[in-house]
Amino acid sequence: MFSLLYPQQNSHRNVLDLSGLWQFQEDPHNVGVAQAWYNALPTPSSIAVPGSWNEQHERLRDYTDAAWYVTDAWLPQGWRGQRIFVRVGSANYFARVWVNGSEVGTHEGGHLPFGFDISPHVRWDAPNHIAICVDNTLRQDRLPPGGVGMGGGTSMLSGYPLTSYDFFPYAGLQRQVWLMGLPAVHIHDITVNTQFTRQNTGVTGTIEVSVQTNADYNGAGTIAVDGVSSVLYFQNGKAEGTLSIPNAKLWGPGHPHLYTLRVTLGEHDSYTLDIGIRTFAVKGDRLYLNDEPITLKGFGKHEDFAGSGRGLNLPVMVKDYDLLRWVGANSYRTAHYPYSEEAMQMADRHGVLIIDETPAVGLAFQFDPAIVKRHYELCVQATETLIERDKNHPCVIAWSIANEPVAGSFFAPPAPDSPAFKNGAQFLDNLIAHAKELDPSRAVTFAGMMISPSAWFANVDFICVNRYYGWYSMGGQLPPSQAAFAAEMTALHTQYGKPIIVSEFGADTVAGMHAQPPEMWSEEYQVEVIKFHLDFADAHPYIACMHIWNFADFKTAQGIIRMGGMNLKGVFTRDRRPKMAAHLLRSRWV
Repeated sequence: MFSLLYPQQNSHRNVLDLSGLWQFQEDPHNVGVAQAWYNALPTPSSIAVPGSWNEQHERLRDYTDAAWYVTDAWLPQGWRGQRIFVRVGSANYFARVWVNGSEVGTHEGGHLPFGFDISPHVRWDAPNHIAICVDNTLRQDRLPPGGVGMGGGTSMLSGYPLTSYDFFPYAGLQRQVWLMGLPAVHIHDITVNTQFTRQNTGVTGTIEVSVQTNADYNGAGTIAVDGVSSVLYFQNGKAEGTLSIPNAKLWGPGHPHLYTLRVTLGEHDSYTLDIGIRTFAVKGDRLYLNDEPITLKGFGKHEDFAGSGRGLNLPVMVKDYDLLRWVGANSYRTAHYPYSEEAMQMADRHGVLIIDETPAVGLAFQFDPAIVKRHYELCVQATETLIERDKNHPCVIAWSIANEPVAGSFFAPPAPDSPAFKNGAQFLDNLIAHAKELDPSRAVTFAGMMISPSAWFANVDFICVNRYYGWYSMGGQLPPSQAAFAAEMTALHTQYGKPIIVSEFGADTVAGMHAQPPEMWSEEYQVEVIKFHLDFADAHPYIACMHIWNFADFKTAQGIIRMGGMNLKGVFTRDRRPKMAAHLLRSRWV
């Protein structure tokens, strides 16, 4: 049983970050296992971990098959007596792990952490040889699907490498690899829920805490916040407790107050967790944070930068949060996969609200039923892991269980009575119900594209729509685009009466290109497209959020609709220089 709690060094726990230069070798013919590459690579080169391999060597730009990572690491003698784990923050896409020549486990799925107990295999008097084979082969039965173009088929618009999604299929060990030493009996999981009441004397916060250990522990523990503590009584490894915090400071944009929750397990273990006291609710056609209506303003984003690709890049992450503050944004969606744990920590500290999305992008229900079934199993796994990882972050207000699912081809949507249409509805409804069961405290949604059936929105808490009026639809026609957008939003609100989040809108823009009157690809045209969407939202409060696509330009597959292999819809360039649109947003949001 592997804990998804973020690695933490304290008086009971030990961590060793293995970030740095590893040995690397691609394995296009899958001979590495048979030839025991987990013991030694034949002709290795150096590569940085974390980081996407596609950005680090010229020969690897379009390489998406199997490759090997190898490093050696000493374990400190002070770790003796502890259970030793290896933890991988993100391996795209399928990983096999060896320690000192013994295979310790496999994992499918990128962007989320996994790990294995390697205690029986470690050495204390010599370096430990760690080998990880990562396979990012683009296959239709993976999540997201690869080897097919957008919409589940192939066309002149599909691009290269062939993906069902509009971002580059970066591969490799893209977040840290850790060694961890944990007590034999340790805290496996913590779940926190918060509420508050307003009284004449101030705000009283309530913190409900559930703790689970890795074994059937029966004994005492404690929880404590800000000098307030309570005893936990564990039975069969589980305990629950509640803390009441007088004069509580609520968490939210502009006032992201965090409390430190400390959990102890007798003399065995301890763990601290930053938490925020806040509530989130959907009432009618509005969103409410801490019982106050709130409108979200921000972006879709990507983890993307030259050199590191999708790899964890802390300086760029800090820069991005500073630009979010500068432009006046208060939220974003983790399009189209879970972001790093450090990004969630930064959102907690800066008061940025997050719609947290699984990697379920590119789903199409005209696939073979066996593939759809496999996609569902992978979606369940990703949803469960994401919620377990991020459930205690106050920044996370909603789970997005998919992006732009379609019933069939982009160019020939099936009829409402078709099997693909019905299968898609059942697929999404089941995922929504499962997410709500796992976490009743947050909203659940998915982002629909222009051909995603509106009937599929029946069970979401709020509606997310990706709309490109003025670009993919009615390109260059600003007044008709504005009218069509207004008509569709009005119809959706009339049909469902739910809050509507415009989760994507925008226009590709070449930085420095200008036109008067505005023309497509110019900075002026991007400004006009963004402006008419924002104007409509300002006049209609049921538009609860405007997330512009995109925060910054990002890398895609090469194709005839992607100049330079880039999606250029960012209001910042890939190197974070503001376009005219960024200044427009700052003038309206700050």
